[in-house]
Amino acid sequence: MKSNIENWNVEDAKFWKETGSKIAARNLWISIPALLLAFSIWIMWSIIIVGMEKLGFTFGMLSQEFEAIIRNASISRADYPGELTEQLKSINSMYYTLPAIAGLAGATLRIPNSFLIAIGGGRNVIFTTTLLLLIPAIGVGIALQDPATPFMTFAILAALSGFGGGNFASSMSNISYFFPKKVQGTSLGLNAGLGNLGVSVMQFLLPVTMGFAVFGAIGGDGIPLLADFKGKPAGAEYFLQNAGWTWVPLLAVAVIAAFFGMNNLKSATPKIGSAIVGIGKTLFLVALGLVSTAVGVYMLVALKINMWIVLPVVVILTILLMKFLSPGEIKSNLKHQFSIFNNKHNWIMTIIYTMTFGSFIGFSAAFPKLISDVFGSLPDGSINPNAPS
Repeated sequence: MKSNIENWNVEDAKFWKETGSKIAARNLWISIPALLLAFSIWIMWSIIIVGMEKLGFTFGMLSQEFEAIIRNASISRADYPGELTEQLKSINSMYYTLPAIAGLAGATLRIPNSFLIAIGGGRNVIFTTTLLLLIPAIGVGIALQDPATPFMTFAILAALSGFGGGNFASSMSNISYFFPKKVQGTSLGLNAGLGNLGVSVMQFLLPVTMGFAVFGAIGGDGIPLLADFKGKPAGAEYFLQNAGWTWVPLLAVAVIAAFFGMNNLKSATPKIGSAIVGIGKTLFLVALGLVSTAVGVYMLVALKINMWIVLPVVVILTILLMKFLSPGEIKSNLKHQFSIFNNKHNWIMTIIYTMTFGSFIGFSAAFPKLISDVFGSLPDGSINPNAPS
């Protein structure tokens, strides 16, 4: 089977019935699980940060004396020294920063991802962007084995998990080319809807896999719980690192399926070229998005600049980097596509999308930890025995 398809006319009923529908369906059903995994990786921090608190991830910020106190189950939180309580509050706010970083990265990477299909080819792009998800998955699996892992390590991994958020733009763009207009709504709805289901799949699956040594010696040792959690008593081992390892075998299957089962369309990517060239173009534009993400994370975390200032700076920086640093062939393609920024309807839809999808993702990322913080403790600081877990 050829990976590059030269002639693609899905508006021709005969072509669609005899040839197009089968190819389109195959690409769609490979795209959906790849996008589902992308969302799972992107929003996995919503579950990770809850476990971080229960296992005493302090990023190496506490003294040995205070570390000994929080790991002594006989000492109630209500009896913690005032200084320790304040430090734990500061660390708790840092937990929330991790899904925020992932959200910023995902939003930023959607900008270059919006242009990738026309430049790199659908199969090349989906293969590459899905392959990149292995970086945060494996990184999280390693970093979560040590409660003293520095915050900056997790901040970098959270930023890299933004690959999953960015993938949505390229995935939707790719699928739109495979189907005739009469069924584009259905195909895009399936891709987006089932892809977004990755958030729910992740939030149901991870609490199960993190309770056991699913991956044996490869997954690493468990960490003792500081308090009762998910039906496990204080002191029992919990495998938070499985939040990363769980996705590795699934991603491997998705990557192989994308490479061998998906196609590049000449009608979507006029200058397809070889797979290596398409993958190279994809990595280049994603790298530009990562540069902007790094600047945004630095402004948000290190400089503590207001989010409403950081966001427009990151968006403008990403567009400028793409416009001025892209090589000639990519630049000419981008110049043509940049015309969308002059369309007022584009900006109106952006605002609406921010309020709808943005709310969904924001609430999904913060809700598990918010429930734990609001209902997890009694007013005196002791553990609420009736809290949801």
